Amino acid sequence: MADNHLGEFLRTRRAALRPQDVGMASHGVRKVAGLRREEVAVLAGMNVDYYTRLEQGRERHPSPQVLDALGRALRLAPDARAHLHRLAGVAPGVRPSARAAATVSPALRQLMDGYPNTPAFVINRTLDILAANALTDALYAPFAAADNLVRMAFLDPVARGFYPDWDWTAQATVANLREATGFDADDPRLRELVATLTEHSAEFTRLWNTHSVRGKTQEPKRFLHPDVGPLTLTYQAFDVRDAPGQQLIIYHAEPGSPSAQALGLLGSVHASRRQADSPRHHGR
Repeated sequence: MADNHLGEFLRTRRAALRPQDVGMASHGVRKVAGLRREEVAVLAGMNVDYYTRLEQGRERHPSPQVLDALGRALRLAPDARAHLHRLAGVAPGVRPSARAAATVSPALRQLMDGYPNTPAFVINRTLDILAANALTDALYAPFAAADNLVRMAFLDPVARGFYPDWDWTAQATVANLREATGFDADDPRLRELVATLTEHSAEFTRLWNTHSVRGKTQEPKRFLHPDVGPLTLTYQAFDVRDAPGQQLIIYHAEPGSPSAQALGLLGSVHASRRQADSPRHHGR
């Protein structure tokens, strides 16, 4: 039987809600956490047998109206509602099988290099870092490899010190990765990455199984860099129009703030190290 991604998502989102969360009274002994199927069906205004078939994967083609009703019933945030539609194959303007390009255009690389005072990098849906400017290299220098944001957060031992809010970073990163399943759940890179992380990180496995979904947009993040100390940066995420699935991430420090000063110092330190490590310098 084919993978039941839609049913798994509905089941975990149902389990995450309590009757009091949706204004319903709780009756009888509950053997499992969360809402019962019949309660979700009532909230969504549909037949409980039909909802059961959706969860069990016996019905795989719900209408957009049914999905909208389920999104409201399950109190899904906008990113999770969009994910629900993608899992059902009815998201407008999206080809679920379309995989993001693995290379970044020269024009975009030139644009990133034009931001010498702020980190800028490009990721794909599986959060691989496809290209980065010099200040991004400096920001992520403490990691053994700045290759994938999920792997770095869960499998590199420096992550818990680098991210003061590691618990939140972990939740957000997994929710970002989970969004990729709605576009292409059979993407070999996604399957490989999830397999590696579930094998080596129980915390990743726990968060992955919650099916929480959120996209990257904008929010502040805190870092503790061994060279310059604490940094509070706000990021903005931009879709790359000519390469669907790629996003340009740009970090920004409040002008005149300690973080802006620390970011400037970080660039200087990194530039000095690169110069010291260059072949010309060693040849002198």
